Amino acid sequence: MAVVRRKLLQSRQVGSLLLFLCISVGGEATIRYSVAEEMESGSFVANVAKDLGLEVGKLAARGARLVSEGNRLHFRLHRKTGDLFVKGETGIGSHSVAKPTPCVLHFEIVLVEPLQSFRAEVRVFDINDNAPIFPNKEPLLKIPESTPLGSRFPLQSAQDLDVGLNGLQNYTLSANAYFHLHTRFRSHGPKYAELVLDKPLDREEHPEVNLTITAVDGGSPPKSGTAHIRVEVLDVNDHVPQFSRLVYRAQVPEDSANGSLVVTVTATDLDEGSNKKITYSLAQNPEAILQTFQIDSETGEVRLRGPLDFEAIETYDIDIQATDGGGLSAHSKVLVEVVDVNDNPPEVTVSSVSSPLPEDSPLQTVVALFSIRDRDVQVGGKITCFLREDLPFAVKPTFRNAYSLVTDRGLDREEVSGYNITLVAMDTGPPNLSTETVIEVLISDINDNPPVFREDSYILTVRENNSPAVFIGKVHAEDLDLGENAQVTYSLLPPKSGDLSVFAYISINSDNGKLYALRTMDYEAIQDFQFVIKATDGGFPSLSSQVTVRVVVLDDNDNRPMILYPLQNGTLPCNDLVPRSAEAGYLVTKVVAVDGDSGQNSWLSYHLFKASDPGLFSVQQQNGEIRTLRQISERDPMMQKLIILVQDHGQPVLSTTASLNILLVDGFSEPYLQFRDPSKHPTMVNPSTKYLVISLAVLSFLFLLSVTVISIIHICQKIKYREKITIQEHFYDDCNFPNHLVQGGANGPLSQPCPYEMCSATGTGTSEFRFLKRFMPNFPFPHGTGEVKTEAGSSVPPDSDRNRSLGSEGHARVPDDYM
Repeated sequence: MAVVRRKLLQSRQVGSLLLFLCISVGGEATIRYSVAEEMESGSFVANVAKDLGLEVGKLAARGARLVSEGNRLHFRLHRKTGDLFVKGETGIGSHSVAKPTPCVLHFEIVLVEPLQSFRAEVRVFDINDNAPIFPNKEPLLKIPESTPLGSRFPLQSAQDLDVGLNGLQNYTLSANAYFHLHTRFRSHGPKYAELVLDKPLDREEHPEVNLTITAVDGGSPPKSGTAHIRVEVLDVNDHVPQFSRLVYRAQVPEDSANGSLVVTVTATDLDEGSNKKITYSLAQNPEAILQTFQIDSETGEVRLRGPLDFEAIETYDIDIQATDGGGLSAHSKVLVEVVDVNDNPPEVTVSSVSSPLPEDSPLQTVVALFSIRDRDVQVGGKITCFLREDLPFAVKPTFRNAYSLVTDRGLDREEVSGYNITLVAMDTGPPNLSTETVIEVLISDINDNPPVFREDSYILTVRENNSPAVFIGKVHAEDLDLGENAQVTYSLLPPKSGDLSVFAYISINSDNGKLYALRTMDYEAIQDFQFVIKATDGGFPSLSSQVTVRVVVLDDNDNRPMILYPLQNGTLPCNDLVPRSAEAGYLVTKVVAVDGDSGQNSWLSYHLFKASDPGLFSVQQQNGEIRTLRQISERDPMMQKLIILVQDHGQPVLSTTASLNILLVDGFSEPYLQFRDPSKHPTMVNPSTKYLVISLAVLSFLFLLSVTVISIIHICQKIKYREKITIQEHFYDDCNFPNHLVQGGANGPLSQPCPYEMCSATGTGTSEFRFLKRFMPNFPFPHGTGEVKTEAGSSVPPDSDRNRSLGSEGHARVPDDYM
């Protein structure tokens, strides 16, 4: 029979456990489960994924986690399977006896991506794991022998940590001839027992009665606890104290200070002497009451000993005992009602925060989820939640006591990189209580700002004859974004025309925007050029901006003055005829020279460097005119030799000389073919033989010169091409070479080399003399074709300041019959 009974009990326990593990989903957003207390850690509770309608694995993909309202989380979630397990013991043995309802554990299931939350609660049902215990194992009752039959003597309640059916259910008393047991209920607290006198006591017959009381719970199997009652029979004291009221009632606000008066009880005794003196005490009360209230033994004033909390206990049922000097006692009750006051500010629980937040997040994007709870259930009224500052966020209610923080305006990380959002939750009091909670939200960057150059355009200078790879300037662009979105790279843009000649002149460092000249510049070939630089950030998609850069070539004094007239070919002497009748100031001739430089480097001045008779001729410094200083006399030699020094104004000064012979003749009718210096030509040579030799030599020289020039040009072109490739491949690995045009100025492409040609004032094809042409080397870029017309109609190069030394007449005066 014992084996059968044990099996029946085990089957009953298993059935109860299965009943506790049932799952029910109630309401719109709350999932409810039930478990038994003291389940082992790791015990299975339920499959959350199945209850939420999610596929297996979705919880892990969406970053599911559990958030508890308190500091302790009793469960853990397996993200892969969706199973909910017990994390620790869930026993309710610590629950107050004043709260016999099952323990409910609240938590939230939060899904991060996208942000979503579900409420859940687990009811923990009690198991019978605690036996009833009497705080006083051997209570002592002093009862006078004259106590009338039917008198009741309350006993101290037994304490059972279990609740419901597993809690305290009944008391039993050992068999005796004087008392029987009567069980009563309290409005607040466990059951208690009273001894009821059935037979008059006789101190002379039985001065002491020993009883055993047993407290039994309703578990299966039931558990019990015992206490041994010792009843001491007192001598005759035939009047017991009488309370003025059977029940005293009082209302006390929960924020009352310790020592506050609750109520005053009074009792009287008709006896005399020591039997009339009454002493008050809190007898047979639970420990929670003894820690909260105290009574003055002489005056009967009941005062607060500890704090009150309406949210924990709303009412107290206090037993008051009045005992006279003879040991007789009477009992009364004090019912204390705790009045709720607004002493709890709202509690804000932030369950999830999405940070950092992209700055391009759309409006109404959920930033955080939080809930608000106020423990004052009867006061405080409606809770309002708002933001303390004007921020681009708003509070949006989702369901009861749950809110979400959403974006209300556009975000810009470049203006504000993060926010400390202060949430204020306030009740309606009185007084108004509020709670502030700070949520930190960082703003992440997106590529929404293109690089911006510091200047609208750049003008850089480089002096001609520079060394290759010389640094000539730098461009810089800033990007307001962060990280890769702010990493700027630079490149040269190809021109629309497709001319890639800029790559032969300029390179750029793609990392820092530094510009370098790849080759030596020649001001006489190119004065300026421009190109476009593109700055691109590292974002995706990338953003860019452009800027125009103009490079101006500065002139160096690297060209000596060139004599155009008189010709200095070294073959025939240049002779000018001057009549002996010429007066002082007579214009003999004019030295014409040009300079390939520009500006001050091309300003020429003329000086008489050497002369046969320094006092006979003078040279105008500004225009090179040679004039007589005095009248020619008969004693002056017929041949006068002059050496004219022509120099520019550059730094350093460059100069050249021009030699000419001046013949003093009596008149221009004399035949004159060629003047010969007798000292240099002592003997006469046949003119035809001399001319034949000269012609053959000139032809041979021209042939050799042509072959040499062609070979040199071909070799130079190959060398320049190889140098360009070598520079680009080996010396400028950090430079970008985008396609771009090289422009020679504001009027168009760079000009081709322009020849200088001087014509007579008549403009005819048979001029008295022509100036030598100036040949410039060919460059890979095109030249402009602009030219300037002189007064005589002859064309000169665009840098006409080289011809400023020609004077206003535009040609030199030469005797008509000289040629």
